[in-house]
Amino acid sequence: MSGERQRRLTPMAYKRSGGGRGAAQQAVNFVGISVLAGVVLAGLALPAVGAMGLGVKNTAQGFDELPGELKRPALSQASHILDADGGEIATVFSRDRTIVPLKDVAPVMRKAIVAIEDYRFYKHGAVDPKGVLRALSKNAESGDVSQGASTLTQQYVKNVFIEEAGDDPDAVAQATQQTIGRKIKELKYAIQLEQELGKKQILENYLNITFFGQQAYGVQAAAKRYFSKSAKDLTLPQAAMLAGLVQSPSRYDPINDEVEAKKRRNTVIQRMYEVGDITEAQAEAAKKKPLGLNVTRSRNGCITAVHGAGFFCDYVREVFLDDPTFGKSKKLRVKRWNEGGLTIRTTLDPQAQKSVQASIRRHVYRSDPVATAVTLVEPGTGKILAMGQSRPYGFASNQTQINYSVDRSAGGGAGYQPGSTFKPFTAAAALEEGMSAGKTYPSPYEMPYPSVSDCAGNNYPGTGTVPNESRQEVGPYGMPDAMKKSVNTYFVSLEADVGLCNVMQMTRKLGIAKRAGGEKLGIGAAYTLGVNEMSPLTMASAYATFANRGTYCEPRAILAVRDAKGKSLRVPRTSCRQAMSTQTADTINTMLKGVVDFGTGAQAGLTDRDSAGKTGTTDFRYAAWFVGYTPNMAAAVWVGDPKHERKMINITIGGRYHGKVFGADTPAPIWRDAVSGALVGKPVETFNTVPLPRPHHSKKPDEDDDNGDNGGNDNGGNDNGGNDNGGNDGDNGHGHHHPRPRPSFTLPPGVIGGNDGGNTTGG
Repeated sequence: MSGERQRRLTPMAYKRSGGGRGAAQQAVNFVGISVLAGVVLAGLALPAVGAMGLGVKNTAQGFDELPGELKRPALSQASHILDADGGEIATVFSRDRTIVPLKDVAPVMRKAIVAIEDYRFYKHGAVDPKGVLRALSKNAESGDVSQGASTLTQQYVKNVFIEEAGDDPDAVAQATQQTIGRKIKELKYAIQLEQELGKKQILENYLNITFFGQQAYGVQAAAKRYFSKSAKDLTLPQAAMLAGLVQSPSRYDPINDEVEAKKRRNTVIQRMYEVGDITEAQAEAAKKKPLGLNVTRSRNGCITAVHGAGFFCDYVREVFLDDPTFGKSKKLRVKRWNEGGLTIRTTLDPQAQKSVQASIRRHVYRSDPVATAVTLVEPGTGKILAMGQSRPYGFASNQTQINYSVDRSAGGGAGYQPGSTFKPFTAAAALEEGMSAGKTYPSPYEMPYPSVSDCAGNNYPGTGTVPNESRQEVGPYGMPDAMKKSVNTYFVSLEADVGLCNVMQMTRKLGIAKRAGGEKLGIGAAYTLGVNEMSPLTMASAYATFANRGTYCEPRAILAVRDAKGKSLRVPRTSCRQAMSTQTADTINTMLKGVVDFGTGAQAGLTDRDSAGKTGTTDFRYAAWFVGYTPNMAAAVWVGDPKHERKMINITIGGRYHGKVFGADTPAPIWRDAVSGALVGKPVETFNTVPLPRPHHSKKPDEDDDNGDNGGNDNGGNDNGGNDNGGNDGDNGHGHHHPRPRPSFTLPPGVIGGNDGGNTTGG
């Protein structure tokens, strides 16, 4: 076939023919039906002659019936999740690929791939007649497919089919099956692409879509994987090795078999010499070079996140997939996430994250029978600054994929009872209703639960009794002292006075509308004692409202998102609302500052700045908390058994023995160390404190620092969404629920919590 005849299949000639079916038919006529059938036969190693008539007939008919356009899916790329400073937290991908333009691929790499895969690439059209005839001859001699006839353009089309199939093995098998139909389809689309794209664009697309082994898709990822460099910096021996991988990435894998890889590399180098790309001297010198691997292992997913930020990384993914801002439907959001190419800048403060992880390592070991989770939030913005836990992200023993810091809907578990850390919400509701912080109650050691009513007017009779932590803890108390000593009977009385409905409305304003597991809030007289399970993120965000002088801001993890083309996507804005007056917030801040300065939270006190907070410990000591804040940072610390099976009695945590664990002696020091490190170099701010009423008839102020948390039990037995299934998820995957063990008594109907026989807990 003459050179002039071959040129009629060039893109311009094809374009002039008018395109569409007529152009395709001209191409078929030019190549000749026998050659077109030969393409099929060469690829399938069918006996020549005998099958020729059938092949020609099916080829012509199938060719005309194919759709006219090849749909090229967006190539899946890696996404990069960054911290607030722009540092990379993790890279996530379904296929590790970074698309680069042809100008950013070393010329020697372009020559190597063309030389070994299709050395006549620039001389023929979509099909190479000489290559077809050569392959037919070789395959007929061997009786097998010893040589293929596919041009580089046809190979690109096949890779498009594979990319479109995604990770579905059946779809991939169908996309690569050796059939006449697939070969015809491949050929027609190759002709289309030669017209539409031209040689340079086809080569660029091919280099970006091709699989090079070791999870590397595209030449940029391959250069990074094997040589830890960019594709534009590849040398001759390196380019030849990568080009050689395309034929069989597993057979020539240099990491697993350097001998085979080097043989294949030298074959490519020799081919480059034969086609005139390099001189003989260059070829001989390159063949003598070692492979020179400098492997960068694939680091995919949140499990590889730096500074222990795997759970935060996972939370970012959950937020992205759940937010309509990133796509109208969940299906579209999943598609966008899987296609990748995203650069997601988050709120994570690397200094704060490092401080959280350092504090966790210091106080709770990963091998301990219980775990801890810590979340830091910025008041006024809702930005999540840090999120960590003692059980690492993973699948091994004492690892988990459950994020203990968040609700189940965001990848967490069913949460944990926060105990007395709920009491400030009751105090805030009372102050908003005009009650004085000097309000005094008798606050005996033990008292019957009062009757309460919800916002719908449903009444819950007071059944059972609630005790304080210590028998010496007897009032009367005013609110500041009751807060410092965490007096159960005071806050149950206050709740009854202000009305359970007002308390629940306050918690709703603070972002508490349901339990961490997604269930309705349990309603009853023990609501103020923190019997509804919460997550650390929920509690930190609620307390940040006090620091922000009454304005609640929803937690936020994503600051900005750019797509693969560098276009900025719309991201959710910070949503804030006034939850209480500044006067109420200032009063709460003054009281909770007293808790840290003189009360149960003394071990959380910071030496160089104002801090405030509240301890919490549940019955049976399944959970202990400290939730606190400075004017510019709020944090929640939980310690407990994620499965809610291990009581924290006679237990060693972080190498330290505890007869009984309190919120004051384990979570509080974790909070202090995490927050103090996170605030290094940050502005020192002070609370706007207000005068508090003097206490009336308080008992010994230094007596029983750790007092009165959840006087209720762990299974609030009411008929309105109580904690009947308050267990937390274990470590064997999302969605596995472990019911809490029930105590040896049954609560009366209509009551959450109640006396468990005196075995209540301290702050």
